[in-house]
Amino acid sequence: MTREAIFEASIGYFLGPVRTYLEDPTITEIMINGHDDIYIERRGRLERTPAKFVSADALLSAVHNIAQFVGREIDENRPVMDARLPDGSRVHAVIPPSARRGTYLTIRKFSREVMNLDELIRLGSLSDIAREFLEICVRLHKNIVVSGGTGTGKTSLLNALSTSIPAEERIVVIEDSSELRLNQPHVLPLEAQQADSNGRGGLSIRQLFVASLRMRPDRIVVGEVRGGEALDMIQSMISGHAGSMTTVHASSPRDAMVRLETLSLMSDVSIPVYVARAQVASAIHLIVQLSRFSEDGSRRITRITEAHGLENDQYQFRDLFVTQLRGRTKGGRLIADLEPTGQLPTFAKEAHEQGMGERIRLTANMWLR
Repeated sequence: MTREAIFEASIGYFLGPVRTYLEDPTITEIMINGHDDIYIERRGRLERTPAKFVSADALLSAVHNIAQFVGREIDENRPVMDARLPDGSRVHAVIPPSARRGTYLTIRKFSREVMNLDELIRLGSLSDIAREFLEICVRLHKNIVVSGGTGTGKTSLLNALSTSIPAEERIVVIEDSSELRLNQPHVLPLEAQQADSNGRGGLSIRQLFVASLRMRPDRIVVGEVRGGEALDMIQSMISGHAGSMTTVHASSPRDAMVRLETLSLMSDVSIPVYVARAQVASAIHLIVQLSRFSEDGSRRITRITEAHGLENDQYQFRDLFVTQLRGRTKGGRLIADLEPTGQLPTFAKEAHEQGMGERIRLTANMWLR
């Protein structure tokens, strides 16, 4: 019996009270707020469940079991742990005394289905015309940021966008915890590593990014930027590594740019604010904004926005697509269309200049000859 098989069997035992939720493909997240308070997220909505662990110690034992198999340590001095289950699901645990109501355990389930643009259209998150525009932008090597709040589907959308990358390109994928699954033949996934209890063996996103620049990438995909690695990414985008894609936590395109600017300033390289702002403005071409609608739990692209430089030291934006709400279905689901605004991107001539005229069918009005 392999170590992974033992781990899987052990998880099945220790997480017995939530096993049915782990196996249910309609559930995306399991939130354990103490041994007797368990919620799930199903189709974008939170539901409280009747499930309970027999005691606080039983839940804590489950967390220690996970820690043992993934080589992490969690105790009163290190009360927070990030890990991954054998099926790829992400686990975040916080134990007392930091967790005031008992042990908190959050499991973001790993979807075995790779989301693609067709699926996003079927779900109503994307329109056919917006899909064609984004596919052409990816092939034009535009630097794209997927922006959204927690649980809006940023990673799924990034994975779907990556399907438009040509198969002949060499792609380096950098993630804190591996979730992206690119199907191109020349993909090099890199994953950050936590240091051991003695501070050894750790490898940050930033260190991986610096290493990736020496690997002759045609394109770099970063699962999410959260710290000083933003500066390295931004500088690589403006110095020959165009076509990069990443996600960032932000509620609007402007917030996404400000967030990248702030993260760049967190680097150990000291730069003035105006320099960080100018570099972010030069690097980012498109922001794809995601939102989750509380009315029906749906996740949708609400805006595709071009960032086009600075004016009076302020970011300049141009909404190219905006979601228009049309009403509701009989089942209460929102009806919405992601439609062009009529504005042209500043790079409207590039598609024809790069010989992509054959790919233009629905978006002819957005590209100039």
